[in-house]
Amino acid sequence: MLTTVTISAAIATTVFIVMFVLTLAGILTWVERKQSAIMQDRIGANRARILGLRLWGLFHIIADAVKMFTKEDFIPNTKHRFLFSLAPVLSLFFALLTFAVIPFGHQITIAGYLIPLQVASVNVGILFIFAMMSVAVYGVVLAGWSSNNNYALLGGIRASAQMISYEITIGLTLVGIIMIFQTLSLMEIVKAQGRLLFGVLPAWGIFYQPVGFLLFMIAGIAENKRIPFDIPEGESEIIGFFLEYSSMKFGMFMFADFIETVLIASLLTTFFFGGWQVPYLADTGFVFPWGGRWDLNVWLVEGMRVISFIVKVCLFCWLLMLIRWTLPRFRFDQLMNLGWKVLLPLSLANTIVTAAIVLWLD
Repeated sequence: MLTTVTISAAIATTVFIVMFVLTLAGILTWVERKQSAIMQDRIGANRARILGLRLWGLFHIIADAVKMFTKEDFIPNTKHRFLFSLAPVLSLFFALLTFAVIPFGHQITIAGYLIPLQVASVNVGILFIFAMMSVAVYGVVLAGWSSNNNYALLGGIRASAQMISYEITIGLTLVGIIMIFQTLSLMEIVKAQGRLLFGVLPAWGIFYQPVGFLLFMIAGIAENKRIPFDIPEGESEIIGFFLEYSSMKFGMFMFADFIETVLIASLLTTFFFGGWQVPYLADTGFVFPWGGRWDLNVWLVEGMRVISFIVKVCLFCWLLMLIRWTLPRFRFDQLMNLGWKVLLPLSLANTIVTAAIVLWLD
């Protein structure tokens, strides 16, 4: 039954997750330039300043936003002006909507109500993620098709082929997780990772599915269309599906890329690294396997769990940025061969081996 408390809690969790994702995505626009500069022995972004303060170039985030909002909004000569404007909205909206089922903490009690720290507590969360990732393809396809430009159309076709190819691997790698934890709910998967393996080791997904983790991360980067899988952009060849976009419409495509980076980092954290779990941290405090315990306030425990989720997501964002600035771009044939001839057979083999082990243990 909906009450004022539950409705307020739903609004508060939605605002928190949206603000967290948008803030982290905004910071990543600065991290990308600064991290690449450090790796290439350059200073990087440092020109924007307010009242003489530069703060390591952090004001470039504000400068970028001002530039995007104030540049001319060019629309090419096309019969599909509505679809041209709708495409960046679709890319951004469905990337954000996917975060609704990702738990960023356990639960808190307010006025006698248990409030899960998750926007939508659904028992088919994994299916919801698959659905949202599938619909997101329409954004890039419509952008390429409605631009009335051959290079943009080629970029859209490349993007759709790439995203559909690697979604199959993502789906198969998660089948192993579903078989092990016996649920489609992301909250239940994270709770199950709070147990201990052999009485000491946290029962995180990475220890059950190390091959699945590697396959999911590679396919996730490809789904994100970032280097070394940025064939749909291919600046030196076709520019990409957003060739005709400018102003904030281009900014929405760019921002969707960074939001998808946060999304892949969040999913890696949730499925393979315990989500909000902290090793040996129970609802009442730390309970160590060698017999000791450290009781903590319940609000402190929940705060530590939320911080644990945020730290893990930030570490994966850093890793994805590191990969993005380390590896060169694949050719299109190499990308397709990797997806269909390497990752797909490996993910199928991983699923079959996992099923055999689960059946044998039962």
